Amino acid sequence: MSLPQPRTLAEIDTPAVIIDLDKALANLARAQAFADAQGFALRPHIKTHKLPFFARKQVALGAVGITCQKIGEAEVMADAGLTDILITYNILGAAKLARLKALNARVTLSVTADNAAVLAGLVETFTDPARPLTVLVECDTGGGRCGVQTPAEALALAQSIVAAPGLRFGGLMTFPKVGKAAESQAWLAEAVALLAAHDITCPRISTGGTPDFQKAGDVPVATEFRPGTYIYLDRAQVAMGAGTLDQCALTVLTTVVSRPTPQRAILDAGSKTLSSDLFGQQGFGILRDRPELTLSGLSEEHGVLDLSPMPGAVAVGDRVHVLPNHACVVTNLFDYVYFVSGDRVVDVVPVAARGRVG
Repeated sequence: MSLPQPRTLAEIDTPAVIIDLDKALANLARAQAFADAQGFALRPHIKTHKLPFFARKQVALGAVGITCQKIGEAEVMADAGLTDILITYNILGAAKLARLKALNARVTLSVTADNAAVLAGLVETFTDPARPLTVLVECDTGGGRCGVQTPAEALALAQSIVAAPGLRFGGLMTFPKVGKAAESQAWLAEAVALLAAHDITCPRISTGGTPDFQKAGDVPVATEFRPGTYIYLDRAQVAMGAGTLDQCALTVLTTVVSRPTPQRAILDAGSKTLSSDLFGQQGFGILRDRPELTLSGLSEEHGVLDLSPMPGAVAVGDRVHVLPNHACVVTNLFDYVYFVSGDRVVDVVPVAARGRVG
């Protein structure tokens, strides 16, 4: 597919994902400087951008490696030259395990597990002590998603990993509940002490989440942090205090295609373009330049812009930037994104890991 090569924002057809390259790079540099000052390793999650370009930038700035959620993402990043990858997902099934083994042969790879069935597949697949797979135990420290429920369960899985010739115990991993750093610290510290009491060293303690990134010091037991959305930020992250509207690097450029009433405008961006995630927000996004105007509804190809606060604020044909509630989902909806600096288009970049959900 031949990508359009506009020179300015005005030449970009809509709807389109716009990445303010200056803001994105500034967000990366600011986070790395914070991690360096606090003394913990940064292992960014690429699920937000899905672009080798930014993954390489993150490592060049000082990240110890990257985080992926699925094998497909990791394969794309490995093909692009990334060499240290953590996959934070339970991996099951012969086909996926075969791909995982092939990936382990060419990069420094680590994965997570939180149950005996997942671990059994890893034990059966990885049998060579000369090329072991590093496995971290995922711990539910309050997030309520995956993870062992108690430090005792973490110990049991760690002991099984240590006993497997083709595996190496890599430590503990968690995705904690937002705002619950103290609970996470207590849980992980107890687990580390229990492991030590059974002569098991915990080489890495990995935590994550952009909303609490600036509070990483509240979890001193952690050795690395895995933020993802920090590169772009979004409306929800701003609401949680992770950044400001001026720091948001991703918007969706849309066109007003209808003005049925003075209080309602219709944009050419619906649920196939913008995330339907609310994250506690009212509506599905706001206009970057008029944040008092909210997207009150989405159908597949239509976004309803509520003009009640400013009747007549936009006209048919106007082009507006929407700041979505959740940037990560938007990235995965488009084949490519536009890097811009001011009004100048710097590059048109394929979203290399788009759709790699297996």
